[in-house]
Amino acid sequence: MRPYLKFLQALSEHNSKEWMDDNKKWYLDSRAEFIEDVAVMLKGVEAFEPAMAAFQPKDCIFRINRDARFSKNKNPYKNNFSAYFSTKGKKAEWPGYYCHVEPGSSFMAGGIWMPNSEVLKKIRREIDYSGAELNDILNSKGVADVFSGLEGEKLKTSPRDYDADHEYIDFLRHKSFIVSTLIPDQDIDSGRFITVAMDGFQRIKPFQDFLIKAIEDVEDGSGIL
Repeated sequence: MRPYLKFLQALSEHNSKEWMDDNKKWYLDSRAEFIEDVAVMLKGVEAFEPAMAAFQPKDCIFRINRDARFSKNKNPYKNNFSAYFSTKGKKAEWPGYYCHVEPGSSFMAGGIWMPNSEVLKKIRREIDYSGAELNDILNSKGVADVFSGLEGEKLKTSPRDYDADHEYIDFLRHKSFIVSTLIPDQDIDSGRFITVAMDGFQRIKPFQDFLIKAIEDVEDGSGIL
């Protein structure tokens, strides 16, 4: 097993500050190894998202500490390492590519998670105008061969200003716009997941471009008919 998978497995079984303090070197070594893999992924993403050249691997990695203040789960640490490749940075509400490494639960994803109301309104407006384009992207062979369709939390009813019988109401009801697929542990262990992720990320670039166009076009007025 890849060394940092072993660390994450142990952390999931002993998720406490005391255990982490006793195993700080193991954590730092594991994190360093993950950063090396993220560096390779970052170079791969740069090939089709040139703006990512402005970022370093550490810029793309999330902290392992959890904010447990408002959660029933009071574990102080996440049981995963993760990285987000976005041209606006990992903290921006902007489409990007996500890699999540966790024993038995690793996956790659892309899109935008729970955007604020203004961004959400822009994406819905673009779907209203160009839902057929999004439908074609999600059902294209390149995407559908790897990803199973649009995911994320949805409204139970139609959003304001859109009829319940809108042709693309299922898309419009989304509050997040995500596609994802699982990565087996053996691909993480062998390092093959990097190649798998790069292939998956490149497949969903048209999806990312659709979301970015939705946000940018409305901002500058070019998307308003």
